[in-house]
Formats: sequence, structure tokens, C-alpha cells
Amino acid sequence: MGALIFYTTVYFLGYYAAHLLNEAVGRVLIRNRRVAGLVLVLMVSMSHAYKILSTTPPPDHGDGAGYALGLYVILPVTIIVIAVLFLAWQKNRNNNTR
Repeated sequence: MGALIFYTTVYFLGYYAAHLLNEAVGRVLIRNRRVAGLVLVLMVSMSHAYKILSTTPPPDHGDGAGYALGLYVILPVTIIVIAVLFLAWQKNRNNNTR
């Protein structure tokens, strides 16, 4: 649950950073803020996965790095990507029906 909250926060930081950059410049540099948020999530998840795989797990955890990678990186990122794609699909569907 904590990893999902972390990656959701990272997504919104990327989303709003793209918005603030567009506002600061005065024109649209980044057209799709959703993709900007996903790019930041993917960059952070790759560094998080590298950190999980490159360090040894604590001695009291016998689950292994694959379990930690799936639970703390792959699952939350997949949920966020699915949610963003669903919301983009809903927006596109609503725009086409009008």
C-alpha cells in the first residue's frame, strides 16, 4: 500500500511539474501531462528496481529480490499505468460522443 501511495505521489509531481513548466514558460512545451507523469514514474521505478536488485535483502527476509520487485515496483506501477490509460480512454470516449 505504501509503494502505491509513493508512486501516485511521484505521478502527480510529474503531472504538476509539467503544468508549472508550461505556465512558467508561457506556452505549451509539454502537451500531454499524463505522459509526463508516467515518464517520471517509470524513471523512479527503474532506479527503485535497480536498488532492490543490487542490494542484498535483510537476513530475516527469505522472500528474495523477485518478490520485493514485484510487490514494491511492478504492481504499483502497473496499477498506475492502467488507471491513467483508463482515464485517458474515458476522456477520449466522452469527447467522441459529444
